[in-house]
Amino acid sequence: MHPLNTTQSGMPESEAAAEARRLLDEWAGRPVRHHPTSFRDDTEPPAFGTTPPEPQPDHRIVPAWAAGIAVASIGVGAGVTGIGCGAWLVLQGLSSVTLNGVLMVTLPFAGIAMVATAIGGAISKARAPVTTNVYEGPVTHHTEIHNNSTTRGAFFVRTRNEIR
Repeated sequence: MHPLNTTQSGMPESEAAAEARRLLDEWAGRPVRHHPTSFRDDTEPPAFGTTPPEPQPDHRIVPAWAAGIAVASIGVGAGVTGIGCGAWLVLQGLSSVTLNGVLMVTLPFAGIAMVATAIGGAISKARAPVTTNVYEGPVTHHTEIHNNSTTRGAFFVRTRNEIR
């Protein structure tokens, strides 16, 4: 028998056709059953009823320390966001400052500082004792420098200075 005339199981095509016909004839008289794959209940649920409320105990799946860290991180994030918004507002205000505005704000402080410095200098001079040192006699200044230096080497140079 030629291999093209056989099925995968090695059954000849004529026997496979006879087996297929037998199975079709056997199932031909039976009714086809259709099974639903889904169900929808369209009845309206009651607004209230006689069933008592069901207790729903609190079973957390997250440990308390993890929840605390989560809450703390949310708080830190919100705080940093607030600081960032405040810095943004300050920098927006500084970006709109002109030289005239800066001078109008800082000149009074500079004037007050100048007056305070002048007053402090006057008080300091008034309180300082007057000391006059008078020295009489001959003055002799003697400087003696002996420069004996030697330099050795071609690539790495070493210089030795002898000063007495």
